[in-house]
Amino acid sequence: MATTEAQLMLSVGLIEKDVNGDTLWVWCYPSISPELRQLLLSKCCLTQDGRDFHTFVFGQFSRTWYYITTAEVQETTALKKVSHFSIAVTAKDFNPEKYAALSRILCRTYVKYGSPVKMMEAYVSVFTKGICQNDENGSFLIKDYDVRKAYLAGSVKDVVSQFGMETIILYTALMLKKRIVVHHPRVEALLEFTRVLPALTWHRKDWSVLHPYVHLTDAELEDLRKCPGYVAGFVDAEVSNRPDLFDVFVHLPDGVITVSQGAKEAMTMGKLHKDIAHVIVQSAQDADRSDSQVIKDISIKTKEVLTNLFALAEACEDSKLTLDALKQHRFPPATENFLFHLAAAEQLLRV
Repeated sequence: MATTEAQLMLSVGLIEKDVNGDTLWVWCYPSISPELRQLLLSKCCLTQDGRDFHTFVFGQFSRTWYYITTAEVQETTALKKVSHFSIAVTAKDFNPEKYAALSRILCRTYVKYGSPVKMMEAYVSVFTKGICQNDENGSFLIKDYDVRKAYLAGSVKDVVSQFGMETIILYTALMLKKRIVVHHPRVEALLEFTRVLPALTWHRKDWSVLHPYVHLTDAELEDLRKCPGYVAGFVDAEVSNRPDLFDVFVHLPDGVITVSQGAKEAMTMGKLHKDIAHVIVQSAQDADRSDSQVIKDISIKTKEVLTNLFALAEACEDSKLTLDALKQHRFPPATENFLFHLAAAEQLLRV
């Protein structure tokens, strides 16, 4: 099992900033495509002059997850000509805590030996055995990082605390597979907030919709447009002037959610939305309920909504709900609108 999980890892790379201020890509194993290498350089804070120092960032590009850990060389070590360096790990899976822990060990190993060889040995050990262990640099056991822990690492309660009943807008957008763009000038705030949102549709357990750290570059936007629905985080305020990129825009510093003109018909709110919103808010405001319990409460309510759709499906020919058949049922307008678009988003109930 450990080996299978370890083989989700794709590569490890090294970026250095020397004492003269030059930043270079210096090594990788086994290989990284030129396009991805360029992206990792752009995400690495060592190439972002005048911007904040980020010890750890993560994101997704072309269906590959990347995790970048950056360290400052503070002591006299073998890295005499290096002031900072970044370790970039790429993988198939979303698990920031797992790759942050592994990267910390790789960083300590590199600082001690000043050569990527020992770092590669640690990486290969994890890839082949699911473990690397060193009394001085720390130990890492891949089975300690279950993906469910990564999915539950954020706080749904914090999201609801900030947005209250308007959380239903985020829930509805996710259910309908709409495009959600979140802006905050601090990448750490983006990573913390955006990673939580897919948990609102826990029945899917789909974090592939998450693109937490995107820049307004042609390559990244082209990659984003390939996704039918997403949660995308931007530090660049200019994204607010790009309505072609979002159906729902979240200005995180001010706690403001805006629905684009083109998405308003699909996002029309009614009694059903209000009922779901009450469940979300009441559960999140209960001090005795954990984040995982809040997610469970939302999931139960979601399954209730989907069950109603399944019941309608059974009344239709071949037990499959078509959009035309759904139109023939008489619901309150907003509820009918939501169910209609939900059926389309769920690909006619094939979740």
